[in-house]
Amino acid sequence: MFIGRKNELSKLENLYNTDKFQMPVIYGRRRIGKTALINEFVKNKPHISFTAIESSKRQNVENLSKSIYAFQNSHIEETFPVFGSFSQAIESIFQIAQKQRLVFVMDEYPYAAKCDQTLSSSLQAMIDKYHQSSRLFLILCGSSMSFMEEQVLGYESPLYGRRTAQFKINPFTFIETMEYFGDYDKYDAACLFGVSGGTPQYFLQFDTRLSVRENMIQKVLDTSCYLFEEPQNLLKQEVREAALYNTIISIIATGSTKLSEIASKSGETTSACSAVLKKLITLGIVVRETPFGEKEGRKSLYVINDNLFRFWYRFIPNNISALQNDMSELVYNMIENQFQSYMGPIFEEICRQYLWQLNRQGQLPFIFTSLGRWWGTNPSTRQQEEIDIVASDRTTSEGNQKNAIICECKWRNELTEVSVLNKLVERSNLLPYNLKYLYLFSKSDFSEACIRTAKQLRNVTLVTFKEMIR
Repeated sequence: MFIGRKNELSKLENLYNTDKFQMPVIYGRRRIGKTALINEFVKNKPHISFTAIESSKRQNVENLSKSIYAFQNSHIEETFPVFGSFSQAIESIFQIAQKQRLVFVMDEYPYAAKCDQTLSSSLQAMIDKYHQSSRLFLILCGSSMSFMEEQVLGYESPLYGRRTAQFKINPFTFIETMEYFGDYDKYDAACLFGVSGGTPQYFLQFDTRLSVRENMIQKVLDTSCYLFEEPQNLLKQEVREAALYNTIISIIATGSTKLSEIASKSGETTSACSAVLKKLITLGIVVRETPFGEKEGRKSLYVINDNLFRFWYRFIPNNISALQNDMSELVYNMIENQFQSYMGPIFEEICRQYLWQLNRQGQLPFIFTSLGRWWGTNPSTRQQEEIDIVASDRTTSEGNQKNAIICECKWRNELTEVSVLNKLVERSNLLPYNLKYLYLFSKSDFSEACIRTAKQLRNVTLVTFKEMIR
């Protein structure tokens, strides 16, 4: 069953229906569902699909030749004509597409381009030669984010200006992930999202017939399962010196999020750490955050952005010996006691996604253009304060007054009391917005006192998790 990606499929269909040459570029990190999206799109369409491999140019050209032969003959022979080069093979596809609408998929394009340094230039020449007469729908797809952004979409690439669309495939939102979990308990689904994030290959590992406890023990903590090995396998595929990357991710996962702290604890220079962090950001594993409304600087922090990595590096390294000795149930019991706290940042992300959804639907007091997290010093108490979510339109509404949505998110089993709302009001006064709309999100219901105070304040909206996922 194919789920999600409705927006991407719709845009691809619109391009396809032009019946003209098109070259959409599709890229995103591994396991994110790029190939599944492409397979869904090409279904019932004339197409040639080729996936490059880390091998020789000869082997890749032979594989492409086989795909072309199979398209033309509707079957595979033991022997088939092999083109002399990528250029010859691809030109034959352009020529076929002069007579019919044809989709040609080059998946894992970076592998093909690396084994043939002239491929991008050859492809550029053929696009320039045939784009007026050919009805080819050429899809270039790749998992190497840096290669696709620099060597395909970048200004210095021979292919620069030839793409007709680009799609950076991101993880599913929580609501999209819920399509897979279906009738599964919504609170349990949120917990599994907190471990897998929106990476399709990850949440497909779970069995919705099992409880959260059973899924965690069997599908995450078992040393023989896919998800247990995945963070290490992904790093080994993407980077050369995985040890340093492991160290830096572990440091961030345990609460040291400033560059100076990361460098000190890793024993590396700040420049070396910066290079690693830049790569981790490109891979979508880490994100750099700056207090909302401020420029990047010393206050910037690095946080883990991928839920599987967040979970793995928080709970696995300290329990690796126990897990390797078949003590996964005991380890889960320990994790379960900390899981409410762990889910805090996950719930904040779900709330951010919910606000963006309302924003697109025009269901908020104003249309915001940016959203983030804020932290800083309270001048009255000289204590550090944090605000989970701040969203603003960054424009003036009345004189110098600006609109802002200011939010607190609580993932707790007990009722959310009025003290939480009072704290949100107090913290909102630290921000220089005069038109403020306060949102209090809660896993559970709100106390009567909290509901009563919210009505009195008149600028407060109370939202439970149940209301968010209706």
